[in-house]
Amino acid sequence: MSLKIMLLVGVSLATVSGAAMAQTPTPAATPQTPPAQEPGAQPPAAEEEAGALDDVVVTARPNDVRTSIDSISYSLADDLQAQTGTLAEALRNVPSVEVDPDGNVSLRGDSNVTILVDGRPSTQFNGPSRGQLVQQIPASQYARIEVMTNPSAAYSPEGSGGVINLISKPNVVRQGATTTGSLRANIGDGGRWNFGGNIAHVIGKTTLTADIGLRHDAFLQEIERVRTRFDAGSGQFLEARQTQDIEGDSDNVFVRLAAEHNIDDRTQLTGDVRHVDVDSFADAVDLYQADAAGGGLAVDYTRNSGGGFSGTFSGGSTRLLRRFDDQGHEWSNEVRFDRNRFVFGFDTEVDQRIPAAPLTYETIENRNRQNQLGVTSAYVRPMADGGRLRAGYELQASNLELDNFVARGPAPTSLTPDPIVSNEFHVDQQVHALYATFERPFGENLSGQFGLRLEQANIDLDQVTTNIQRSNDYFRAYPTMHLQYALGEGESLRGSFSRRIQRPGPQDLNPFLTYQDNLNYRSGNPDLLPQETDSFELTWQKRVAPAFYQATLYYRDTTDAFTPVTTDIGGGVFLTRPENLGSSTAMGVELVANGQLHSTLRYNASINAFRQEIDAAGLAGASDSAGESVSGRLTLNWQPTENDFVQFSGIWAGDQLLAQGVREQSTLVNFGYRRKINQDWSFQATVRDVFDEFGSVTTLQTPTFTDRTSQIFGGRAAYIGLTWSFGSGQRRPEQFDFTAPTTGS
Repeated sequence: MSLKIMLLVGVSLATVSGAAMAQTPTPAATPQTPPAQEPGAQPPAAEEEAGALDDVVVTARPNDVRTSIDSISYSLADDLQAQTGTLAEALRNVPSVEVDPDGNVSLRGDSNVTILVDGRPSTQFNGPSRGQLVQQIPASQYARIEVMTNPSAAYSPEGSGGVINLISKPNVVRQGATTTGSLRANIGDGGRWNFGGNIAHVIGKTTLTADIGLRHDAFLQEIERVRTRFDAGSGQFLEARQTQDIEGDSDNVFVRLAAEHNIDDRTQLTGDVRHVDVDSFADAVDLYQADAAGGGLAVDYTRNSGGGFSGTFSGGSTRLLRRFDDQGHEWSNEVRFDRNRFVFGFDTEVDQRIPAAPLTYETIENRNRQNQLGVTSAYVRPMADGGRLRAGYELQASNLELDNFVARGPAPTSLTPDPIVSNEFHVDQQVHALYATFERPFGENLSGQFGLRLEQANIDLDQVTTNIQRSNDYFRAYPTMHLQYALGEGESLRGSFSRRIQRPGPQDLNPFLTYQDNLNYRSGNPDLLPQETDSFELTWQKRVAPAFYQATLYYRDTTDAFTPVTTDIGGGVFLTRPENLGSSTAMGVELVANGQLHSTLRYNASINAFRQEIDAAGLAGASDSAGESVSGRLTLNWQPTENDFVQFSGIWAGDQLLAQGVREQSTLVNFGYRRKINQDWSFQATVRDVFDEFGSVTTLQTPTFTDRTSQIFGGRAAYIGLTWSFGSGQRRPEQFDFTAPTTGS
């Protein structure tokens, strides 16, 4: 506790201003700002990265892992699953990150994670559609994944687990009027296929770029659920069994158009529009049986359903950047707008045999409409003593409408709405933020960054169906502190603190029931409080060519932590809704190693071991609990010849503690091969989930019921494909310092 108080006092007294350090290949005590580049020019380090994006090169590249005082990023250049798979596959190979079979993303076991795209908020990856899109958006759009478990005050404090920044793959550019780009196509088993391409055209001071991605996937899923419920009438625990077999396919379209114009040598105007279309359809067969108190079956029925998820996600942004000199003194202003529309729905036929009943029909539609406006103004000023001051303002204004509809009847043409689970819910939220950070060296070996973020949140809730309105306005301060000490060449010690918040999502506040299936309902909790986390880390890093090593001790102390709580509402139906824990703490160690076992064999490995303690005694059916968990990953990259590249990867996620039970360990094994045919063409083959056993098991246990749910995903997928790069241009280096870019992004 004394350490916590000392850190808080130190941060509150520190001079504040600015954002995160620009990423650098090796730790440095003195922050460095890269000089501005001429339009379309290639800095010295970019040629190495350019080759990494297209060619098979297994050497000691410092760009594989990049570090700064508050972040670490990982290249996807040699991740073969990222070339043919989805974003979920790419994230699973990144240290600290876990993705469960439903697409839920977590950092070191904490699922409250904010996902950015090129440093900007992304509504599609931070709402109820995130799991769907993480499993369907192609990973080939991204060049690197940046992880910030203790981000600076320049980033939103939303997400107690931290921030994942998806860095888009740069397009091909070259000075002069030239057109360059690449195309890739892959064919998989089960009718799977994907196609993608990018193209860039430079005319004088203007660069026009376009990206497109098309993807078709097939999927299988098997769910087995066994429940026991205490029957007060008989004094017995009665068992119920449910199986679900789901088979379907999904289609995804991604399009992005962008323009970048250098008004003069120091002023740049950029803009882009983007669109994602997702359509996923499945047929499902649901079998259910429940035992009777006197023996035999009390309930026996079959449900046949067809439907799925469909959505469109569109947006655009424009930014004006003004550089005052070549030393990093600049001011940028950006406006973003996102429009998301998606629906999850099924049409179902119910054949109930016990007790006997005629066929009945259901229609379910859960609709989500969201608009979000973002405004950012960021100022950066280098100081004479090697320091750097940053300050900025951000606005995130969102409007969300949820419309849940369920209707039942004796025929598809004569359905009656169910008022219990049909409702409309609106949310308006605005978050205004002022931030400042200041970073500077303190002698030859020590550097520090101190930050403070002030946020005012205004939330208005309108349960339209019941005509109930609520408002919640609050002001919070979020300090951050990062210290770095150079122990020697390529070796450093870092300490950091940040205070973070997790606000309830709109769907978490809606008190109305949402229909999941006939045995499972969900609802929000209008009394749900934001959870706040104090996060502390101590990290050791060392680079010894060709290896990179990192060890991190971390501690998180969370108040009012979110947790799902399930209750039996009768008739074999369970209701799950979010509640606030009294507190939750996690303490652990994470080890990362990236090196070379042989001149042709490299490895990438990480392991995360932590202990979690939760205070849930005040929640019905829950109790205080504690437990340990170990997760890890290992990737082997073998290059037997100059043109051949083989990759094996294994991932295992440890048990996750819940307020009423546990989610058990899961494993995943992938394989990939790439052959460079010539300078322009390459062949690739990948197999995801080699053993076809990726899934999850969740067990809940309370004094009145138990529930064990096993999900098996037919996730094994094999692809073969070709990639063609055309034109004479070179790839532009990706931009890391997104809060105030010094080069075009």
